[in-house]
Amino acid sequence: MAHFVVIGAGQAGASLVAKLRSSGFEGQITLIGEEPVPPYQRPPLSKAYLLGDMALERLFLRPESYYADQNITLKMGAAVTAIDAGKRHVHVGGEILTYDQLALTTGSAARTLPASIGGALDGVYTVRTLADVDAMTSEFVAGKRALSVGGGYIGLEAAAVARKLGVEVTLVEMGERILQRVAAPQTSDYFRELHSSHGVKIVEGVGLDRLTGDIRVNGAMLTDGTSLDVDFVIVGVGIAPNSALANLSGLVIENGIAVDTQGRTSDPNIWSAGDCASFELRGERRRLESVQNAIDQAEAVAENMMGAGKTYTPKPWFWSDQYDVKLQIAGLNIGYDSIVERRDPNSAAVSFWYYQGDTLLAVDAMNDPRNYMIGKRLIEAGKSPAPVVIANLKTDMKALLKA
Repeated sequence: MAHFVVIGAGQAGASLVAKLRSSGFEGQITLIGEEPVPPYQRPPLSKAYLLGDMALERLFLRPESYYADQNITLKMGAAVTAIDAGKRHVHVGGEILTYDQLALTTGSAARTLPASIGGALDGVYTVRTLADVDAMTSEFVAGKRALSVGGGYIGLEAAAVARKLGVEVTLVEMGERILQRVAAPQTSDYFRELHSSHGVKIVEGVGLDRLTGDIRVNGAMLTDGTSLDVDFVIVGVGIAPNSALANLSGLVIENGIAVDTQGRTSDPNIWSAGDCASFELRGERRRLESVQNAIDQAEAVAENMMGAGKTYTPKPWFWSDQYDVKLQIAGLNIGYDSIVERRDPNSAAVSFWYYQGDTLLAVDAMNDPRNYMIGKRLIEAGKSPAPVVIANLKTDMKALLKA
């Protein structure tokens, strides 16, 4: 009986093993995860879970009983120490598992601050795992002073939660604007105004020089000479693919674990999906750090492990919740050269449409689910209404789907 082993029990790993079973795979399945809990959702960690609005059990992607019911062996709190690709062996917890097909869904890890600038001090946190959030929850007390390092979505979401709980927040972004890597200036402006209106002090174009304190952080020095008193620090400076195990196994690494259009690595019996996997997209090898990619790519890989031979074509979408604003993003804005704005004069809904020439690439929609869905369907269908059409508030947007 064939044995498929999946290393990495996040969104991608959980999606992969479920798809194997639902697609009719009857062999053995083993899912291995380093964390001591069943696969869970990560997006709510920095939002509903941190706020206390979501119970632990609701984080789980499926009840733990599901895995037993589906005859999936779940090895939690287990670190894989080595892969012997020649023998098709996985070394985990003193045990050796033999596999027929192996999938690496090892995800990514939060980047940390160097210890040399205070990154190892008590009171300095990242936001990536359940343990990370559990460790910092007690810090979110009204009147405390927090420093959020990094103006990406994680840093902004954590800042929003902190303000809701009465924490004083300063956010420092070394780039010239928040969200610079992922969004247009218009979206940056929108969220800068939103956070400022809720009392977050945003400092852009200034880096963190060092954190101060003996055992526990008590302050920060910025690169412009500013000194801040802080009670705790949230580090949101991006994530890095967990590709060390793959590298040790001799797989090709290029911005993560390099895979082909079907999700196969440089070893024909090893596959990869999710945050850790890189694939050709718009002329470059890229990784998509999103729930959508983790699920869709993992499900494609599951079918291909069974011999389907399908090409994976991503249909990217993302979201972020901050205060009472829901940001929804469809498509990829890579290479855009113009932005079209649609702003509803009768509501708080606004959307920014990214174009490269006359080609629609992506949409950022704030509290505007209708235009988000229309934009998403247009992009997935390869349709690009003229920018002037999108800009015209009299345009019947739904009719564009039939054009």
